[in-house]
Amino acid sequence: MELIDKVYSMFIIGTEGEGYQKALSHPLGGLIFFTKDIKSTEQFKNLIQNIKAQSRYPLFLSIDQEGGRVERTENIHNGKKYLSAKFAFQKGEDFLKNQTKEIALELKSLGLNLNFAPCIDVNTNPQNPIIGERAFSDNPDDVIKAEKIVSSTFLENGILPCVKHFPGHGDADKDSHLSLPVIDLPIDTMEKIHIAPFKSAIENGIEMIMAAHLHCTCFDKNTLPASLSSNALSYLRNKLDYKGIIISDDMVMKGVAAYDPQEACIKGIKAGLNMFIFRNSTPETISVIENLANIARTDTELRKQIEFSYSLIDDLKKRFKNFIL
Repeated sequence: MELIDKVYSMFIIGTEGEGYQKALSHPLGGLIFFTKDIKSTEQFKNLIQNIKAQSRYPLFLSIDQEGGRVERTENIHNGKKYLSAKFAFQKGEDFLKNQTKEIALELKSLGLNLNFAPCIDVNTNPQNPIIGERAFSDNPDDVIKAEKIVSSTFLENGILPCVKHFPGHGDADKDSHLSLPVIDLPIDTMEKIHIAPFKSAIENGIEMIMAAHLHCTCFDKNTLPASLSSNALSYLRNKLDYKGIIISDDMVMKGVAAYDPQEACIKGIKAGLNMFIFRNSTPETISVIENLANIARTDTELRKQIEFSYSLIDDLKKRFKNFIL
């Protein structure tokens, strides 16, 4: 596999900009779809089939489908909505499992195989502008219980889950889509409350974790998103013994806007990120991918991390080849 192909495998990109058409000639990591992509069931199934026909390689075909505020299939539901995590959990474990199965079967029927859910943040800040009802609870034990149900139900029904947003978005008072939130809590508090659900998910074999664009003072004194922090990401690897894929939150969010996208990707890879989400596939996004390959030819550390990431991605796609057809 050429180096440029290994770099392409690290990216999940959107359809906006249509650079994904070019990317499909490489072993692209995958695509992410939003409400604008799903106008009708037939239209979207055709889009997925066309994408698969253009690609010679298996793809992660992904979505954010949590229920409630974060539901991308609303155009095809005729007004019906899934409950958000908080309210689904409040209705009981059986309800949560049944709704998760319904979501998984719908995603599978549309041709998708990866869901950026569940959200396992512990919503300790009542004024949190971005998590709120997306969290199962403000109690870590409840979040741990719910995560086990949701992740296992997705897997049982042919959908890979990705838990988010490490190391925990629940105490934030800002929206990382709009700015970089600061989580100013000591490490023992983070571990006891916010990191606990991620530790449990890892112990239960979760295959993918999304890193948040949050500055956590327990990991870095100087302002730095956890998604680009070697301290935060090495904690996942070394302290929690996580062996799976670490993927960034969307790289066009304002929480990471202090960095040029090229610089952010280099920093992220060297910190320990294995994959990136870019909601668009503009010429600029494609340039970032291709420039990374050129830079890695002479940057030994960068190339080593790309090789490692590619091995993780290739292994996951092979182990779940029945999902990713």
